[in-house]
Amino acid sequence: MLFVKTPFLTSNLLSKLCTLLFGILIFCTPKVNAQQEAKDSLQTLIKELRSTPNFSVQDSTHIDLLNDLAYELRFYNTDSLLLLSQLALKHSKSSHYKKGESYALLGLGNYYSDKGDHSKSILYFRNALSMSKTIGDIELTLRTQNNLATQFSYIGDYAKSLIYYLKGIDIANTNENKFMQSVLNENVANLYASQKDYTQALEFYKKVKKINEEIGNEIYSAETMSNIASIYADMGELEYAMFNANASIAVFEKNKKMEWLAYAYAIKGKTYLKGNKYEWALYWYRQSEMLHEKIQDDRGKIELLNGMSKAYLGMSNDDMSEKYALDAYAISNEIKDMEGSQQCAKTLYKINKNKENYPEALKYHEIYQSLSDTLSRNENKKSLTMLKTKMEHEKQKADLIEENNKQLDMQRAYVNVALGILLIFIVVTLLVGRSEKIQKNLNLELHKKTNDLEQNEIELHEINRTKDKLFSIIGHDLRGPIAAFQGLLKLFKAGEIEQNEFMGFMPKLSHDIDHISFTLNNLLTWGQTQMNGAVTRPEVVALESVVRDNIDLLSEIAKNKSIRLVNHLEVKTLTWSDSNQIDIVIRNLISNALKFTPENGMVTITAIEKKQEWQVSIRDTGVGMDKNTVEKVFSNNSTLTTYGTNNEKGTGLGLSLCKEMIEKNNGKIWVESSLRKGSTFHFTLPKAKSKYQRTA
Repeated sequence: MLFVKTPFLTSNLLSKLCTLLFGILIFCTPKVNAQQEAKDSLQTLIKELRSTPNFSVQDSTHIDLLNDLAYELRFYNTDSLLLLSQLALKHSKSSHYKKGESYALLGLGNYYSDKGDHSKSILYFRNALSMSKTIGDIELTLRTQNNLATQFSYIGDYAKSLIYYLKGIDIANTNENKFMQSVLNENVANLYASQKDYTQALEFYKKVKKINEEIGNEIYSAETMSNIASIYADMGELEYAMFNANASIAVFEKNKKMEWLAYAYAIKGKTYLKGNKYEWALYWYRQSEMLHEKIQDDRGKIELLNGMSKAYLGMSNDDMSEKYALDAYAISNEIKDMEGSQQCAKTLYKINKNKENYPEALKYHEIYQSLSDTLSRNENKKSLTMLKTKMEHEKQKADLIEENNKQLDMQRAYVNVALGILLIFIVVTLLVGRSEKIQKNLNLELHKKTNDLEQNEIELHEINRTKDKLFSIIGHDLRGPIAAFQGLLKLFKAGEIEQNEFMGFMPKLSHDIDHISFTLNNLLTWGQTQMNGAVTRPEVVALESVVRDNIDLLSEIAKNKSIRLVNHLEVKTLTWSDSNQIDIVIRNLISNALKFTPENGMVTITAIEKKQEWQVSIRDTGVGMDKNTVEKVFSNNSTLTTYGTNNEKGTGLGLSLCKEMIEKNNGKIWVESSLRKGSTFHFTLPKAKSKYQRTA
């Protein structure tokens, strides 16, 4: 679980106090980023203000201080957060102080969010957002946009979450608010990371790091590094994870950021846990646990306790492991954290299985399976919804720009007409010449609008075609295997098939899951290129290494069909291309060759060095294609569904994606094929020049 960023309160209270306490000298010291000092300072200011003559609880400065203190106590005393926010709301309403009322609503939303009461939290955040727009407070609008988006992500409504984040980013960009640009972009990165889309998440984190460098605040940078450390730990990149965790810990310890320090210690514990270093993992988890005794952060505590449970389980201390897992499971259920409950149930299943308490193990396994099924069903919907939501958001922005342009054109037309009428009363001769000029301009404008309309129609058809293609593939090539898998599980659960029969289906189920994973990877890559266009980042790429990695990846499929995979590429086969895109091309072409090659066949990969390029060929001894099929395989408007020699299903999407990737890397791709003799796919890529090799 990633730590969601929430911006701090910014109220100019000190200047107000100096005005009110006109007879008292106040010495202003630089702000220290320590929570306890901030709380003490605010409490002192409130006490001093209340002791001034003619003090009123409805004073705006007093209300601002209550809201600020409530915010500082959020992770330390949630009851005080509730009471102070309610008090600030009461005084704000009685004095008609809208800004104080808005921040009090925000505080109440935070309280109910931390308690897991999502409906109340969303209600308070929406009221705060509406009021912020009414009073024109951009800072508050950005904060409520961020909090609402975060709350929708907690309940799994990723579409609304992404919409609020993107709208917030637009507002922050318009107002050049660097801090909120950093916060909102980082929370979008967290959203993608929660979907395990680490590539997209890291793209947003790169943007956040650049913004943080412009701001120049080491704490913001450290918060981002701690979240990046969590992602690298989940990806298995433990060295990168440890580097970022250690760097963030140094900053948090220096500035006494206790809630973030607790989180960073837990991430370091998770990194050791991923490396099976259980004693060290437990050591850092305990450091985090000691800090959690002073703060109140239930969401962070779930992952901490479950991590400690896993560490004890790795050390074969089942009793301690069960204690921490049960504590984490109770908190997850209390705040309705489905993902936390799922992970805790999985740990409790393993613990009870080790202890041979099979009824309890079965109970937690069923809970874990039920939650996994729900999350798994939702994950695909969420990922596709996020893709569609982003497309709709961009289209809304384009429509708004187009509408503004139309309004400007209309205003220009009115001005031209008014000028024409004015000129009529000046001189008739000038009217004739002016009329001809206006007519010519109108014709040009009409011609331009006609061209724009035709272009918009083409773009609309393309969007509809992309949508139809996307859902066609999902409906035909993903729903079938998933439905079959679901049906088999229902039969097994209902007792209509025995365990031995069910285990007999495992090879087929494994193959179907591999097919679904491969198709989803192609589908999401293709969807990204259709939505934004794939960004090509060329570098020196060793093709022999890419081919070898993909042969290792697909060797199990080749072994099952007794197919020989032969790599004739030399070590110095270097190209100037995008390694990720070329990896997708080679994987799809080798996978297709294996699919359409019968048992005991051969797939050969060769490369011919030419003057300015390498020509790579992937040849198989498969079933081949007729002339009509060869003409269709690379067509953008065709989704050619085919079946392999072992009835493996394909969508044709992979070859269309290959053509797109190769052309983006300044290459060409073509195929030579004969029925019953096999096929050879050729593609070219620019050679890596010597200066590029030195740079690399």
